[in-house]
Amino acid sequence: MRRFAVDAVAFDLDGTLVDTVGDLAHALNRTLAEDGLAALPLATVRDLIGKGIRNLVARAYAIARGATPAGDEVGRIVARHSAHYAATLGERSSPYPGVVEGLARLREGGLPLAVVTNKATRFVQPHLDRTAFADWFDAIVGGDDAAAKKPDAAPLALAAARLGVDVRRVLMVGDSGNDVACARAAGAPVVVVPYGYREGVSVQDLGADGIVESLDELPAWVAGRRAEPIPR
Repeated sequence: MRRFAVDAVAFDLDGTLVDTVGDLAHALNRTLAEDGLAALPLATVRDLIGKGIRNLVARAYAIARGATPAGDEVGRIVARHSAHYAATLGERSSPYPGVVEGLARLREGGLPLAVVTNKATRFVQPHLDRTAFADWFDAIVGGDDAAAKKPDAAPLALAAARLGVDVRRVLMVGDSGNDVACARAAGAPVVVVPYGYREGVSVQDLGADGIVESLDELPAWVAGRRAEPIPR
């Protein structure tokens, strides 16, 4: 069994800590309705999530309208979507089962925690404020904070710098290929969860160092692969 030096843990937000598809779908369907287009089912929206809001909007309009909007139009649609999203932020989102328990156990073990997300920075803390773990993170890196977004290594590297640790010793935890690629680019270990938003890609095909069914299993996974296990 491969072992890892883990001095901190960084989490993706959407699809890893919190199921946000309800908020995203509500804002998207309000935006579509403004253009006289039919709403998309929740399951369809879920499959479109994973590579940012611009990608979500472009793909959604391609389905609803039968044509992908041009670049300038995408920007205008994103602005309207963001306004709708901000108006009801967090009302249709909830943490996944096991998240609170897993985070609490990691904190008890003394591991610094971070959020590393491509979500627009202005939405991150307000979203966290609706959870029981809003104040549990020692660093938060939003989509506007680093020089580039995931899958680039920059967001994870920035989180490591804010935590004061070597980025290669930060365990990235996510749900998508973006999270795995970000960790690999940074030389860091990565674990994925089988839920979340992967655009139909099998979790086994993401190439992560491990898979945990729920985040309440993560402390045991980390403890079993560290030279110094998390104390009970």
